Amino acid sequence: MARKAEIYTEKGLMKVEFYDEDAPNTVQNFVDLSKKGFYDGLTFHRVVPNFVIQGGCPIGDGTGNPGYTIDLEASGGNQYHDRGVLSMARSQHPDSAGSQFFVCHSRTNTAHLDGQYACFGKVVEGLDVIDDIRPGDKIEKITIID
Repeated sequence: MARKAEIYTEKGLMKVEFYDEDAPNTVQNFVDLSKKGFYDGLTFHRVVPNFVIQGGCPIGDGTGNPGYTIDLEASGGNQYHDRGVLSMARSQHPDSAGSQFFVCHSRTNTAHLDGQYACFGKVVEGLDVIDDIRPGDKIEKITIID
C-alpha cells in the first residue's frame, strides 16, 4: 500500500498517494521535509492557470531550497504529468530538486515535462483545490500517513 499525505491549504484539503516504487528517494525527501514541518506556512508562489501550482520555496519567490539537492527519478512507470500529479521543481540541472514541488492542472499543457521532472504522487481527492489556489495562498500543513 502506498504512503499517503494530506496537504492542508487555505483553499481546502488535497489527499495524495505517493509513487513509492517510481520515485522512492523523491517521496522520502518530501515525507522527511513534511514531517519536520518544513512546508508549514509556505506559499504557492507560482500559479499558472491550466498548467501548475508550485510551492515549497522557503524564501517565497522560487529561488529557495532546503540546503541540498536530490537526484532526478523520472524513469518509473508513473512518470506522466497528468491532472493532480505532484512533481519536483528544479533549476536547469536535472539533479537540482530540493523542496519545491508543483501540482499539474491538466495533461494538455504538462505532457512535455515527462522524463524531465520527477513525478512522485497524485492528488486522489480534492482536485478542485488545485483550481482554487492563487499566488500567495498558504500550505497550512502537510500530514504524512504511513
